Amino acid sequence: MTEADTMKTLAARAKTDSPGLAASSIETRNLALKKVAELLSHHREDIFTANKADLAASEREGLPLPIIKRLRFDEHKLTEVVDGIQSLLSLPDPLFQTLLKRELDSDLLLEKVTCPIGVIGVIFESRPDALVQIASLCIKSGNCAILKGGSEAVHTNRILFDLIYEAGITAGLPKGFLTLAETRADINALLDCDKDIDLLIPRGSNSFVRYIMDNSKIPVLGHADGICHIYCDASCDVDKAIPIILDAKTQYVAACNAVETLLVHENAAEKLLPLLSCKAAAAGVKLLGDPSASSFIACEPAQELDWRTEYLDLILSVKIVADLEEAVIHINRYGSHHTDSILTEDAAAAERFMLLVDSAGVYHNCSTRFADGFRYGFGAEVGISTSKIHARGPVGLDGLVTYKYKLHGKGQTVGPYASGECSFHFRDL
Repeated sequence: MTEADTMKTLAARAKTDSPGLAASSIETRNLALKKVAELLSHHREDIFTANKADLAASEREGLPLPIIKRLRFDEHKLTEVVDGIQSLLSLPDPLFQTLLKRELDSDLLLEKVTCPIGVIGVIFESRPDALVQIASLCIKSGNCAILKGGSEAVHTNRILFDLIYEAGITAGLPKGFLTLAETRADINALLDCDKDIDLLIPRGSNSFVRYIMDNSKIPVLGHADGICHIYCDASCDVDKAIPIILDAKTQYVAACNAVETLLVHENAAEKLLPLLSCKAAAAGVKLLGDPSASSFIACEPAQELDWRTEYLDLILSVKIVADLEEAVIHINRYGSHHTDSILTEDAAAAERFMLLVDSAGVYHNCSTRFADGFRYGFGAEVGISTSKIHARGPVGLDGLVTYKYKLHGKGQTVGPYASGECSFHFRDL
């Protein structure tokens, strides 16, 4: 049997088992999550040992520093994922929720009820913690998941998967609730499983996500780039702005919600930029600036390509703009519609910015790093979507459910309604 045949068999098993998981009780799904948290904590040293092997191999291969940073799974990451699971446990069941209840006619009742999407394929690079977050969200939302992590995290992904799978089976989940794909060939095999996989969520580079979108008939949810902006308006509070900018750039430089471009109103530049330059240098951040910015600070020249670049590094491009409208035009043209923030004490300017910027997250006087499912109270996220259909922004439980219409009757047929003998009276209950 070829790898493609194996993947199709596994995808078919997940599809077969998905109704059973969809119908499972919240008690069963929560029990599985509790056991996941317990096993991860109990086997922490085994996980760290596996991760050290992956880190050592990646360093020998000379992988880029941002990838190595994302690959690290230490005590801090373990605490984060366990806290995320605990948060998920506290959330209500996203399934079986009635969104609409309408009487169409006497004894003809229509209901719109939430249900899982079905089978979700998630392809991600570097970050083993993403495996835990994704698996946990899929368990809670009743979706079977097929996970394909990067080869650089092969040992960490394997032990995390084994522990989560053991927890789920012990709790009573069906065998196909979770599947791990481990070879590069599995990716293309996964993309061909359009009969069994209902949704693909890729997490990685622009080229990687684009490849997924271009080579599968399966619907794709996610984002390619994280080109995030901060705009400092004329009335920004410099003492407030500097810490926000530095947090957005340096708190976790390899994140997709780290700021990459700073736009500064021309009336704020003289006061803001010299101080920012000093603080940025102390934090190890290299500034690139347009000609106007270079008249206020010493910086390397920014090129056109810089406005389109997700650095994932301690680099920040700076551009001076004449007004808020120019900032908005720049963001909507060069940004990735991920997360963008305005720093201003002018409430009207903030409201206009948040109205006009076409991004999944638009912020006022805070760091772009808040764009995160856990920080939104979603428990965790499977990724951040820049799409406008179905789910947008951090995709938590709400983004992993859809709905079905249930119609309850007592022998009614359409004929009498079509002839006019009967009529609908539509009454919401």
